[in-house]
Amino acid sequence: MEFWSLLIRTVIIYFVVFLIMRFMGKREIGKLSVFDLVISVMIAEIAVIVIEDMERSMWSGIMPMVILLLIQVGSAYMTMKSRRLRLLFDGKPSVIIDKGKLNSDVMRKQRYNLDDLMLQLRENKISAVSDVEFAILETSGKLSVIPKENSAADDQEGEEQGKNSASENGHLKAYNQTKIIPSKYRFEILPIPLIMDGKVQDGNLEKLEKTRFWLKNVLQEKGVTDFKDVFFCTIDHKGKLFVDMIEKKPR
Repeated sequence: MEFWSLLIRTVIIYFVVFLIMRFMGKREIGKLSVFDLVISVMIAEIAVIVIEDMERSMWSGIMPMVILLLIQVGSAYMTMKSRRLRLLFDGKPSVIIDKGKLNSDVMRKQRYNLDDLMLQLRENKISAVSDVEFAILETSGKLSVIPKENSAADDQEGEEQGKNSASENGHLKAYNQTKIIPSKYRFEILPIPLIMDGKVQDGNLEKLEKTRFWLKNVLQEKGVTDFKDVFFCTIDHKGKLFVDMIEKKPR
């Protein structure tokens, strides 16, 4: 008898939660803000408690879930009318990259590290930070990337000119691509971080069969004298170097 009672409660609660999620709207399925996440977690916890506690009335669980639904729907309607409330509940998007320049202060405030950035850039099929016009961290945690319009043209022009040309857009001087990126290197993990948060990634240098001395010489060509002054430095499969400096706050 207890088995059938548990089965019936599980089926009923399942359909109740399903209907509640449907009433919450498609927006909640595709994008969970902090407020939406709290509501969803609370509904899930209440559903589990009702199923596990056979002595508890199902109405004692369904009623709080319905109340949470009303709170969510009511807040959704209010935020549609007021942008201030939208910013209060959802927050504001944060610009991580602005015209190819990393915004380290915003990244620090959002506790958004360089590994997260590299991952989401690869998901957006971006191979270099310098190819990004704007990258915006949405309130859902998704990174929206707007590439530079001339990045593809620049890449094509760079291929025609060859890999040994020296230019202001970051191509290394007097280095051939085959010498920089060994043929055995796995290209799916490009661009290769050389410096992150002012710290040299010696493991990646070893994979490239390069040394700190080589990296120091390359950076000196760009006017960089100390590794600690570099917030982020990467190299792509064409030997294109991206360097972003740590912004020094005025005293």
